[in-house]
Amino acid sequence: MPNNPAGETPDTGIPRSVAADMTIAERFEWHRSFLKRHPVSRRNFLAGSAAVAAAAGLGNASFGATAYAADAPLKVGGRHVSFGADASSQLRFSAQLSRNPGATKVFLDHGPTAALGATTEAEVRNLVSQVPVSSGGILGAEQFYAHVPVNRLPARLPHYYRWRTSDGYTGQVASVATAFAPGRGGRFRFTMMGDQGVDETPAAPPGLATGDYDDLYYAADNDPSVRHASNVLRQIIAANGAFHVLAGDIAYADPSGSGKQVQFVPSGSKAASGFDKYNPYVWDGYLSLIEPSAATVPWLFATGNHDMEALYSPHGYGGHAARLDLPTNGPKGCPSVYSFTYGNVAILSLDANDVSFEITANTGYSGGAQNSWVEGTLARYRRDPNIDFIICFFHHCAYSTTKQHASDGGVRAAWTALFDRYKVDVVLQGHNHIFERTDPIRAGKATKAAPDQSTVTGESDGTVYYTVGCGGRPRYAFQDGEKETYRGNVLSDNEVPNSYVWTSDGQKQAEAVEWSRVRFRNYAFIKVDVAPGVPGVVNSEMTISAIDEYGREFDKLTFVRTIGLIGTGSAGSSF
Repeated sequence: MPNNPAGETPDTGIPRSVAADMTIAERFEWHRSFLKRHPVSRRNFLAGSAAVAAAAGLGNASFGATAYAADAPLKVGGRHVSFGADASSQLRFSAQLSRNPGATKVFLDHGPTAALGATTEAEVRNLVSQVPVSSGGILGAEQFYAHVPVNRLPARLPHYYRWRTSDGYTGQVASVATAFAPGRGGRFRFTMMGDQGVDETPAAPPGLATGDYDDLYYAADNDPSVRHASNVLRQIIAANGAFHVLAGDIAYADPSGSGKQVQFVPSGSKAASGFDKYNPYVWDGYLSLIEPSAATVPWLFATGNHDMEALYSPHGYGGHAARLDLPTNGPKGCPSVYSFTYGNVAILSLDANDVSFEITANTGYSGGAQNSWVEGTLARYRRDPNIDFIICFFHHCAYSTTKQHASDGGVRAAWTALFDRYKVDVVLQGHNHIFERTDPIRAGKATKAAPDQSTVTGESDGTVYYTVGCGGRPRYAFQDGEKETYRGNVLSDNEVPNSYVWTSDGQKQAEAVEWSRVRFRNYAFIKVDVAPGVPGVVNSEMTISAIDEYGREFDKLTFVRTIGLIGTGSAGSSF
């Protein structure tokens, strides 16, 4: 039976006693059955949706006070871009519309210079959400997203664009660059974190207060006057990376990470017994939050447990399909599983919901297709003479030591042997709302100590696992007695005697670990600097720096690969 701990999946109004043992597909069917018993006419639904947003004053902060109103001018906001499967030649442009465009057409003007020159009509995706509420009614939302793919672009050059509508709206011109072609081009940087959410309370439906569906809730040590998600985003923008990856738990339209059994209710009211929260309007604020970065830097997403939104089929990912564009070269039926290359680095996005032993609402949904794809893709990249470094990112942690989630045995069982076999250099995880870095690991054990500012050779040393779930959500705690250790605060003994790993029967198995090298209980992200080498002359290097929300570096590690032999070998010096 599925095991869905309270508060760890967005139950969207299904009684907890029922939802605890349901897969995401079963929850979707529950909603369909509920709506058949409580029909809502489309006319009333659409009127209600517009009234909710108009009363709120804002849908998305970038739209102004008339968001979603049927007679308001159509606007475009929440711009976000992504790579296609070939990151060196394909870009994907997306944005949110302020209302139903009706007969109004939406266009992307684009070209190799700010003069633009080409125009492509956008595909508009309509996302309808009907969420049961504690009053017995239904919260209706209808959101519209514009999408344009652009292909056959030159590698590593900027492409300029603006959004425009046929009824007079014209957006600002911005630019975004494609990737280096596979091989050893120039140096580049990218950034990463997970578990972001949004600081601002949604304006829809009306009556919400600080702490409702935002990052400013429940933790006694979380000062609500500090906007941590915004702080981290500012540092990501300042880092000026070529792209950004987010390891799941994206917007938190379900914010019930505290485990409280609550449902959507007005602020100050008492929740009905056995319900969690879900508010689709959170996505409006989220896309507005990330727009200052995501409008000019490709953002690539993995899915976490809070991203399984049971309102939408298939497997809770239908909402993402409407809102986001991701590369589509993964296994069929796994929309957040894909890969891309940037110069000499191959990056795989994996869906840990498919293999988790801790939260099992979607465990096994791919029928093994994802695991077969992972093995084949890793093997292909490791044979490729143009690829030096391989990075995987996903949500649940193979190796971490927090009180709330620690390590997931399902992730270990599915993938860590493959990471060993194909000499994956780095794994990037989220889920635990802290920063943690391991020593290099092979066969479940550290191969050597890797303190701050040291060097790791992926061929001989093993894989380093980062947990960077500190992108904005209220932070977690380490195990009782477990202390932080990072630059300027280094412990002489890193052993953690009382951590645990989730087992296949949903239990916690105690384990003592010695691989936890850096632990930082605050908000942070990482920046990854890549310096391609010259075969037989200079090693390829990749330096990963951990940066807190105020721009202070507290950990740095350099990864090296010798080149000349196909995809293997390592030695070198710091970046």
